[in-house]
Amino acid sequence: MLVAACSSSGLSTAPGTSGAPITATVPGPGQSGGVGGSATTLPGAATAPEQTPGTNAPLPTRPPWLGQRTLPTDSDGDAPPQTTPPELADRRFATVDLLAPPTDGQFQATVGPLEGDPLRRSTWSEGCPVEVVDLRYLTLGFWGFDGLPHTGEMIVNVGVTDDVVAVFQTLFEARYPIEEMRITTQAEVDAPPIGDGNNTSAFVCRAAVGSSRFSEHAYGLAVDINPFINPYVKGDVVLPELATVYADRENVRPGMIVDDDEVVAAFDAVGWGWGGRWRSLKDYQHFALNDR
Repeated sequence: MLVAACSSSGLSTAPGTSGAPITATVPGPGQSGGVGGSATTLPGAATAPEQTPGTNAPLPTRPPWLGQRTLPTDSDGDAPPQTTPPELADRRFATVDLLAPPTDGQFQATVGPLEGDPLRRSTWSEGCPVEVVDLRYLTLGFWGFDGLPHTGEMIVNVGVTDDVVAVFQTLFEARYPIEEMRITTQAEVDAPPIGDGNNTSAFVCRAAVGSSRFSEHAYGLAVDINPFINPYVKGDVVLPELATVYADRENVRPGMIVDDDEVVAAFDAVGWGWGGRWRSLKDYQHFALNDR
């Protein structure tokens, strides 16, 4: 695996297959500075302490039904928008660690080929519009709503690894909160809608919403961030279906992406487009190299 690091001058990669990640230092807690399904728990996963960032106040409790309830659908298999459950109206759940979190308060990122277990868990198959050799498996540091640093995973196109690592270093430095970041599985794509996913992800081999053509996600050229908090909205359609309360973008809550904030600015800096600026619909979670 290649180990990647961001510095103020950009992304660098170091050859080799082992060793500690090269890191960019970011002030840790107490220092100054700075498109989903149900969670898949890997062996050894642990739950971070549930507390509001910077305080001892508890975060909202993760409801036991989260990711477990399917929604009623029409004859086409689509679920209409639903009233947001009160437990999700101000969504700020602690992150469940799937990978070992950083212990030093520093941003860390690794870049390697997509192979082995990550490949098996992914949605890639022979029918996808990108070859597996043109995809990369990343691990990326991020801050959770619990005020703690975590490590996520993501699959992207080899041509955008520098962009993606640079963006997530910027978000780490800004302490932008993310609930979870993991590979989307084929089982999730094939499952009936649950309407409450909030997984930050990139590569998913699927069609674009409302279209027969491949999504930019199917090429590894798009990233969805906190999709429940930043839903897709077109007329009466809201996706995820239980995220209707977040269609109101005037009531800004933690994790929401708004124009000119740190998330949009980070993607602007690498030349990516944002679905929140589209005219015919709004896809607030969605960033893509080709602005599609």
